[in-house]
Amino acid sequence: MKLAERMSRLGTETAFEALARAKALEADGRSIVFLGIGEPDFDTPAHIVEAAKDALDAGYTHYTPSPGLPEVREAIAADVGRRLDWEVPASRVIVTPGGKPVMFFTILALAEAGDEVIYPDPGFPIYESMVRFAGATPVPMRLHERLGFNPDPDELRALVSPRTKLIIVNSPNNPCGSVMPQESLRLIAEMANEADAVVLSDEIYKDFHFEGPHVSITRFPGMRERTVLLDGLSKSYAMTGWRVGYGVFPEELVEPVTRLVTNSVSCTAAFAQRAAVRAIEGPQDSVHAMVAEFKARRDVLVEGLNAIADISCPMPEGAFYAFPNITGTGLSSQAFETGALGEAGVSLLSGTAFGSFGEGYVRISFANSQDAIREALRRIGEWLAAR
Repeated sequence: MKLAERMSRLGTETAFEALARAKALEADGRSIVFLGIGEPDFDTPAHIVEAAKDALDAGYTHYTPSPGLPEVREAIAADVGRRLDWEVPASRVIVTPGGKPVMFFTILALAEAGDEVIYPDPGFPIYESMVRFAGATPVPMRLHERLGFNPDPDELRALVSPRTKLIIVNSPNNPCGSVMPQESLRLIAEMANEADAVVLSDEIYKDFHFEGPHVSITRFPGMRERTVLLDGLSKSYAMTGWRVGYGVFPEELVEPVTRLVTNSVSCTAAFAQRAAVRAIEGPQDSVHAMVAEFKARRDVLVEGLNAIADISCPMPEGAFYAFPNITGTGLSSQAFETGALGEAGVSLLSGTAFGSFGEGYVRISFANSQDAIREALRRIGEWLAAR
């Protein structure tokens, strides 16, 4: 069977492949500490689960309008408006099955051969994959450890060209855990306005801020009209399997993106949408408690990593990932991932899974218990000391 040429341009998310390898070893009797996959290890709060059950009992088992149920779009718009301090029209909200469709639909609607899309590197691998699949040219925006895993302003200016169609921002960042300072956001806003480019602002980790409040690029002049704000419920409410994401789109993109929804997934599950309203409008205690626990885990992990010879780990300001520098070990990122799993029984990810500028680093998710993190640190330390 001959596949279409475009399939050769479509990448993958190696976190799931790494998880499969780790699970296979576990099935063979190996003890594995899982620090690779990027999802909260908490259960969805009970009041959200109950809302889904109520919705099923009430008959929310059918198609909905492609952009989402009106009451759900209104609830999301009100919540975003409260957080970002501007009046968000519900008509600009589109509900999707997870956050990835917001990325894919935005890129498909805007980018084609001859266009350039600037994206963070190290960064979520699906950005580059989708840009290549759409036929556009991905332009990596390097995130430097010396700048807190943020871009160099001069390098950033040099990336923008007359062909720049879209700039992707992810803060807090996956995999680095970095938070983009306001100065960098302001610079990107100015460049986007000058280049007449759209910004895709991936804010899925907005609640996972450990130092200071979240700042959205939409606060800067002209950006409410040219920003696609990507968010969802997967991380904040431990609802990864529910597949409820959303985008707040510029008016010009609402109709074409709605058509993409209609042509691909039809709509997001009705009962899950109803549960989303309860998540957004209900008590936020579970979110605050989860973030506080993640901060405690972060502190345990970073302190432990920095106590291991030949590893240095900057303190992540957000998300639930650490991105330690492992160049002192003499191992490549992939060799470190392979050795950590095979020799130490710790599942983590090579930095190169997140772009070429991830060489010399690994990503460690602290979405596991403090005891599990301490055990992983012990194993990694002993493995490296025995080499």
